[in-house]
Formats: sequence, C-alpha cells, structure tokens
Amino acid sequence: MSNDKIRTAVVGAGKMGAIHAKVYSQLPESRLVAVVDSDRAKATQLAEKYGCPAFTDCAEILDQVDAVTIATPTTTHLRLAKPFLRHRVAVLIEKPLASSVREGRKIVALARRYDTVAAVGHSERCNPVVQAMKRFSIEPKFIEAHRVSPYPFRSTDVGVVLDIMIHDIDIVLSLANSKIRRVDAVGVNVIDGSEDICNARIAFENGCIANLTASRLALKTERRVHVFTRQAYLSVDYFKKSGIVIRTDPNKDVVEWIRTQRQRGDFDPAGVNWLDLLRIEPLEIDDKEPIRLEQEAFLRAVRDRSFAPEVSAEEGLAALRCAQQILRAVKKHKWH
Repeated sequence: MSNDKIRTAVVGAGKMGAIHAKVYSQLPESRLVAVVDSDRAKATQLAEKYGCPAFTDCAEILDQVDAVTIATPTTTHLRLAKPFLRHRVAVLIEKPLASSVREGRKIVALARRYDTVAAVGHSERCNPVVQAMKRFSIEPKFIEAHRVSPYPFRSTDVGVVLDIMIHDIDIVLSLANSKIRRVDAVGVNVIDGSEDICNARIAFENGCIANLTASRLALKTERRVHVFTRQAYLSVDYFKKSGIVIRTDPNKDVVEWIRTQRQRGDFDPAGVNWLDLLRIEPLEIDDKEPIRLEQEAFLRAVRDRSFAPEVSAEEGLAALRCAQQILRAVKKHKWH
C-alpha cells in the first residue's frame, strides 16, 4: 500500500461506532470517508459530525475504502464482513468476532482466502493496565477477573458471556498462553433468555487456573483482575487505569519474619498490619486511549502486512471458542 492516507469507514452508528469514527477522524494515517447504518438519520448525524458521507448499504462503499470497523450487533458480523473481505477491504470487527464458532470460522477462512487483515475489537487488550502487565512477561499460576456493571440496555442481543466476559476471556488466554484443559461454569438469566450473571473456571494444560465473574445486574461498575505468579502478584483496575505489583524477591524477608514470629510463643498479631509490612509498588501505566492504540495497530497492519493487529481474527476465534465452552457449561448447570 502507498503512503497515502488509509481510507477508513465505520459500519454502525451506535455508541461504539461513534467512538471509532471519532478516532479514525483524528489519526494522521486515516481519512474517514464514510459512515454506514441502516438507520439513515443516525448515519447522517454521525457522518456530518466528522465531515464525511453517510450511507445505508455497505455495497455502496466497497470500492471506496481500504479498512472498515464493523460496530453492529454480533449477529450481523459475518453478513457484513463477508463483502468487505471479498473485496480485500481490511475489517476490524467489534468484539465478539461472531455470534457462534461456526460463523467465526467463516470470517477467519474468508480473511485467509482473500489475504486480507481481519482484526477483532477486544479493546481491553489495549488498556494501558494490560499493556503494563504484559511488560512483566509473567507466567501466571492463578488469574482472577471480576467484571460487573449495571444493566446496559445495549448489546443485549447476546448474554453477559459474549457481551462483557469475552474481554477477560481474551486477556486470560493471552496471559496463560496455553491450551484449555477444562471449563466449568454456572450462570443465571434474570431479564430475558440470555445469561445475565456468570462465573467460570478455566483450567489450562500448563497448570494455570483462571476464575472469571461477569454480571450486568450489579449496582456499580467494577473491572478488576488479579494475577498470581511465582515472581509477583499484580492487581489492576481497568476502570480506574491503576494497579499495583508485589514482587516476590523484595518481600522474602517479610515472609521469613512472619514465620519466625509465629514460632515465638509470645507473638501478638494484633499489633501487626499486614499492608505495612509489604513492599507494594505502583504499576507504571501509560495514559493512552485503548481504541486509539487498537486502531493504530490495525492500520499499521493494513499498511504493512509484516505487522499484526493487536487482536487477530484467529485470536478472536479462540476467545469465542472458550466462550462457547463456558456457555455449554452454563446450560448444563442452568438454574431451574
């Protein structure tokens, strides 16, 4: 591809589509050329905001774009991605990749057949706290993820697993870096037919265990993950973009001191504060916008195929497979 600006478009003028359109309009390597939505009024409103044409049919822009974000209901992803991939237009599909593993496989196959970049918008992978964790090159033994929020009134075409737990599934898979050995899960639906609350336990072949909890019926928003390794304990808050690390080596003397004190017959634990003993370090986190990092990586891969997007379609498919395993386990243990 030449050094000209990459012609970009957004399909879907909802909340996520608006965010993608904004970032595309700001990136120096991008020229936003279209917004597409079946609702002409919504498409026009968003397109006018960023000075580009509005369309109601993707077929109208196939020859006008180099890369496109698809930010529409999950059930439409395959149908909308197919014509773009066939025209060798790179696609960034908002998570999850598709509504089923079967449809996800078709998207991956199309991208391979037409040798075109296909990425998935697991933007949490680009969250600065996740980027900070990755710099540790950790080998986790146990991961605990907690992601809850009040009812969103959007993205309800799928349950909580494909809506929000999928973020943590993707991150856990990237951190564990191992094949899945076993999945157990329980869940319950409250509002309608899809699960609104879910807890899953994933056991990996390398011995790592991950425990994930997701709910869209909480009273407040929380997005946290705790990672236990032999080298360190990391705790991060996605929402606040903050985190801490407790390294093993600098705290060995603390552990030894506790062991020694416990062996004494006159040790009084009431006067000891555990947190005061530990050497706790703040995690060094860059203040960068996840969607911007995601789009920069996507467009870099579009420009130069030696680069990969932050989350490839294959990785998105792996997360989808795991999500389907969780959903099967939920169905098996469904409340009655």
